[in-house]
Amino acid sequence: MPYLQLDVNGHYPVADKQRLAAELSRTYADMMSVDIRRISVAIRELGDGGVWRILDKGGEPVPVSVMMLDIRQGRTAERRMEVARALCAHCVRILGLREDRLNVEFTQHTGDEMYHPALGGYSPEWTAGEE
Repeated sequence: MPYLQLDVNGHYPVADKQRLAAELSRTYADMMSVDIRRISVAIRELGDGGVWRILDKGGEPVPVSVMMLDIRQGRTAERRMEVARALCAHCVRILGLREDRLNVEFTQHTGDEMYHPALGGYSPEWTAGEE
């Protein structure tokens, strides 16, 4: 944990996905003050027609992208918005996603809900001052 999941329509070159994973990880680690080795990134290519949303009342569904961020509990709303904007900017720049068709959802977890055997077990607790 954290686990950053991006669901997209279509397919992208492996090099672009690797570059995006690196940028997402670095940005998240810096902004959220976490050990970069704890971050996992999934770029799920669902193919054409894999993710949809109706943008206007009475409109038809259009292809979109969704980023799910399973993160540490206790981050402020302001910090979550800052990191969401920064991560979205990477998706727009590297994969060419449309910002107006990309949304971010957060799921928050405590440290004992994140287990990393290679890093000593559960994630260490942190205080709001470390944010």
